[in-house]
Amino acid sequence: MNHVMVAMPLIVALVALALAFDFINGLHDAANSIATVVSTKLLSPVQAVLFAAFFNFAAYWFFGLKVAETVGKGIINKELVTPHVIFGALVGAMAWNVFTWLRGIPSSSSHALVGGLVGSGVAHAGVGAIVWGGIAKTTSFIVLAPLLGMMMAMILMAITSWVFVKATANSAESIFKKLHILSSAAYSLGHGSNDAQKTMGIIAVLLYSQNLLGGTFHVPEWVVICCYVAMGLGTLSGGWKIIETMGSRITKLSHHQGFCASLGGSLLLFGASAFGIPVSTTHTITGSIMGVGAARRTSAVRWGVAQRLVMAWIVTIPAAAMVGAAFYWVAIGIDKIFG
Repeated sequence: MNHVMVAMPLIVALVALALAFDFINGLHDAANSIATVVSTKLLSPVQAVLFAAFFNFAAYWFFGLKVAETVGKGIINKELVTPHVIFGALVGAMAWNVFTWLRGIPSSSSHALVGGLVGSGVAHAGVGAIVWGGIAKTTSFIVLAPLLGMMMAMILMAITSWVFVKATANSAESIFKKLHILSSAAYSLGHGSNDAQKTMGIIAVLLYSQNLLGGTFHVPEWVVICCYVAMGLGTLSGGWKIIETMGSRITKLSHHQGFCASLGGSLLLFGASAFGIPVSTTHTITGSIMGVGAARRTSAVRWGVAQRLVMAWIVTIPAAAMVGAAFYWVAIGIDKIFG
């Protein structure tokens, strides 16, 4: 192993930095699971973030840790990880998250973290550090997640429209209000099952690099709990600019559409988490929202807004990678000066 042993206070500081990223992830991605219920006025913004935070944390009792394992050892070679690599990865991801959050752009925290990890890892050990299978699986879902989300949402719109074809407008609205709440809860569970686990993988591989896991890569229980708590607290802080983009600027939603978008997205997240694929919850729900809008009529979707979002998605990994590499070298420089 390429272990570079460092002082325990530095390890603690890096774990705290990883949890700060998880907090920002929750803050940045709160819109994923609550934009539909806020925009349809089913819940107030405060009620919605409390609701999402609860179900983000509840994912702890429902899902395994396959996504955490993919991020921890399936993006770059775990034997080449050092604290400097982790520092660069986290700062690269956080810098991109803060930039897109300030601009109200619902980019992917997941892909920002992957980009930061790749950039920092390559700066440390060259392209040989990359686990290409894991990168291919992750990057393919930049395209697949929104497309599958869109398709599933459109199919659900067609099925539910057929099922409720004879229902009155008022009775259908009443039913879809209740179903919308359930589907939003499911999406928050899916968000917790996938996004929080990425930080778990980062912390676990950091501990592994310092021989603190007994020589076998695994995710300790305390890491799991801390990451879920951090993400839940971040979600409680809200992400109002992104909620506005997701909930109203892409297309105007009804409870029927909100239900289909949230359910379609949650089904995709459950499947991805089961197979250990670190997908973007942002891409998934955006595709689902576009799908329900297009199911009504193509012109209902503001495709100009959607196009700008897609461009942000494409540049996320390379942008975070460049920042991650830069901060890797910053960490190396600081270490040489003060080490």
